[in-house]
Amino acid sequence: MANGSFTIAKGSEVAYHTNVNDNSPTNSALILVVLSTTGLVSDATLSAYDTLAAVLAVNDEADNTGYARITITDTGVVAPVVDDTAGTVTLTLADQTTAAITAGDSWAKLLICYDSDTTGGTDANIIPVKYFDIRDPVTGSPIAPSGGTVTHSWPNGYHIAS
Repeated sequence: MANGSFTIAKGSEVAYHTNVNDNSPTNSALILVVLSTTGLVSDATLSAYDTLAAVLAVNDEADNTGYARITITDTGVVAPVVDDTAGTVTLTLADQTTAAITAGDSWAKLLICYDSDTTGGTDANIIPVKYFDIRDPVTGSPIAPSGGTVTHSWPNGYHIAS
């Protein structure tokens, strides 16, 4: 298991992030979705899905009490940082903290997805962009929420395009 990009989104990560940052189209957002360890497919299989609906048809979304998808609009993203010297673009999000999450599913993957219109779309309209392992920093195992909050953080950016 590792972190990676969905094939459908490769080369579009900066555009999706910029769309949300610029609120264009209106109501575009990044959606954070957590997959549980139950039924999780390999990264090679996961990366081939083209919609969130396709991902969830064969993978289980976390259903712990207190869990909810996080919707990140233009106020939660940071403008892309272009480094012309290094030839990179870094995409950053503000830290995202969940409410208290009760015991239940163990969490394996965090997905960042792109929704071009949060007012009318369904999971079939949401494009999966990136996936990240969710691991306990001490044990390296998938985390098992037990009543506390969970913070998702990307101190060096969640994507660096080069």
